[in-house]
Amino acid sequence: MGNWKDIFTRSAAEIEDKWDELRYAFTKQLGLNDPVQVVPYRTYGTAERIYIKGRVLEDKKISAASDKDTILNNLLNMYKRFESDEVPGATLQVNLPGQVLEIKTDKEGYFVLNIEPVTPIINEQLWHPIDLQLMDAPIHFEAGLKVSAEVMIPPVDAEYGIISDIDDTVIKTGATSLLAMSRATFLHNAKTRLPFAGVSEFYKALQLGRNGIRNNPFFYVSSSPWNLYDLLKEFLDLNEIPAGPLLLRDFGLEKKDKETAGHMGHKLKEIKQILEAYPNLQFVLIGDSGQEDPVIYREVVTQYPGRILAIYIRDVQLPDRAKMAVEISESLRSQKVEMIIVENTVAAAKHAADNGLLFTQAIPEIEEDKKQDEGEVKGKEEAAIT
Repeated sequence: MGNWKDIFTRSAAEIEDKWDELRYAFTKQLGLNDPVQVVPYRTYGTAERIYIKGRVLEDKKISAASDKDTILNNLLNMYKRFESDEVPGATLQVNLPGQVLEIKTDKEGYFVLNIEPVTPIINEQLWHPIDLQLMDAPIHFEAGLKVSAEVMIPPVDAEYGIISDIDDTVIKTGATSLLAMSRATFLHNAKTRLPFAGVSEFYKALQLGRNGIRNNPFFYVSSSPWNLYDLLKEFLDLNEIPAGPLLLRDFGLEKKDKETAGHMGHKLKEIKQILEAYPNLQFVLIGDSGQEDPVIYREVVTQYPGRILAIYIRDVQLPDRAKMAVEISESLRSQKVEMIIVENTVAAAKHAADNGLLFTQAIPEIEEDKKQDEGEVKGKEEAAIT
C-alpha cells in the first residue's frame, strides 16, 4: 500500500480532474465560456532545436497593473489567475521557417513543442518570434486568432549566460515567511511589488558583459506556479529587468516524479536542461540564502565542472541560512568556484567587475539605481503607513 500522502494526493487529483470535466462540459453545453486566449511563454532554444510552451485558456480579462489598484482589485486578479479555465484538446499551428506543424493542448490546456526544425534558425538577435495560430478548439473561439511566441536563441558570440532565481533575489517576496509571502503575492501587483535595489542596472550590466553587445542570455528559474506568469513577466518588463525565459512550476495535484518534485527538484531539473542545451556556454548563478539556492548551486557545480563562472547569493539575514551558505561557499573553493554572499547588488556588481564579467564603468549606474530604488521603497512604505 502506498504512502498515505500519495494516496491523498492521487485521490485529490482525481476529484480535481472530475470537477474540471464536469465544469467544462457544463459551460460548453450552455455556451457560457469566456473568450479564448493563447498564452505563449517566453522560452529558449538553439539554431538546431527550439522549445515552445504555452497555454490555451478562457480569457478572464485580468486588468493591467496600476499603482492605483486597490487591494480588492489585486485580490480579484489573483483569484482569476488561480481559477483559470483551461481549454483541452485545442489545436495550434506552429509556423517555422520552411515547416508548418500542429500541436494539441493537454487536459490542463498546456501545449509543448520540443523539436529540431528542418531549417536551422539563424538569428543574430537574442530573440526570435515564432507565429502560432489557433486552428481548432472544443469551444467557440475567434477565427484567425494568432500570437507570437518569443524564443530566446543566444548568438554564437554570447560571452556567458545568467541563471537567476526570482523570489527574494529579483523581487521582494518574503519567501521565508508564509504571511509575508502571501501578502506580497495576493495584495500587490506587478506595479506595486518591489524589486531589490539596483537589480535592474546590475542585470543589464551582466547582459552587456564585456563585449558591449548586450547579448548574454538570462534565464529565470522559480518555484512560483505558471498561474503567476503574466504578473512576473509584467514585473520584469515594468522594472526594465532583462527579459528571459520564465521557468515556473505546475501546481496541479497529480503525483509528480520524486526527482523533480519540490523546490529543489524543479530548479535543479530546469538548470540542468539549460546547461545541457548550451554545452559551450559558461554561466553565472544568482539566488538568495532564504531557501535552497546554495545547495542547488553546489550540486550544479559538482555535476558540471568548469561551467560556472561565479555564484552570487543575497543574504536574507537569517543566521542559520547564512551559516549554511557560508559553509557551502567554503566547500566550493576546492572546485575553484566562488560563491559570494552579498547584502546588496552593488557588492555583487563590484565582484563581477573585478573578475571581468562586466564593465567597471557600470558600477556608478548600479549604485545610482540602488539609491533610486531605495528611495521609492521608502516612499511607498511611508505612504502605506499614512
